[in-house]
Amino acid sequence: MIGVIGASGAGKSTLLRMLNRLEDVTDGSIIYEGQEISQLSGKDMRLWQSNCAMIFQQFNLVPRMDVVSNVLHGTLNRHSAFSTFFNLYPTEDIHLAIEILNRLGVAEHASKRAEALSGGQQQRVAIARALMQNPKLILADEPIASLDPMNAQIVMETLRRIHEEDGRTVIANLHTLDTARRYCDRVIGMRQGRIVFDGTPEQLTTGIAREIYGAGADFSEAATSTEIREQVTVSA
Repeated sequence: MIGVIGASGAGKSTLLRMLNRLEDVTDGSIIYEGQEISQLSGKDMRLWQSNCAMIFQQFNLVPRMDVVSNVLHGTLNRHSAFSTFFNLYPTEDIHLAIEILNRLGVAEHASKRAEALSGGQQQRVAIARALMQNPKLILADEPIASLDPMNAQIVMETLRRIHEEDGRTVIANLHTLDTARRYCDRVIGMRQGRIVFDGTPEQLTTGIAREIYGAGADFSEAATSTEIREQVTVSA
């Protein structure tokens, strides 16, 4: 499980979008298990994208659609446009969607509209949709930025559990150092489009954090994550 940290504009989201081929690489290459992902096109690129699920800050659910149908959208790459348009899914896919929702603690909301759920519940539905793809990688672009602390903890614990139990690689863009240190095995620090740190949470010292975020940032224990973000904005 990898955490990517850095001030706004450092390139974190662009990095994830390039990994998923939502944006093209202008220089360099992306290699996964010996395959150059950055050169894929057509069917091969779509196959890669099915193995590389995205989770977004704003959930990207269909608000007026029920929860289980939103989760089933994770199988769109495996079904025809006709079956998708008429919301026709194999029984085994529906059962799997319910199982995943139950695993994430939101199965009781399966028949509700997505817009009726809290932010934390919607993000867990978005994670369930990603799991329906059965991906090798899960890319989470600031998955807790719009959540309150309790729901943020639930979502991060969910991602960590998926990593440990399923053996899936999780790469998450994160706002705060504490979150990266608590949940990630590896932390990558970015500044102005470049990697300035790549190591373990234990190696992420206050000095290195200031190099990532700017010399004016306060990373003392007394500083809240909101205060740190405000100071980062000023110093950057």
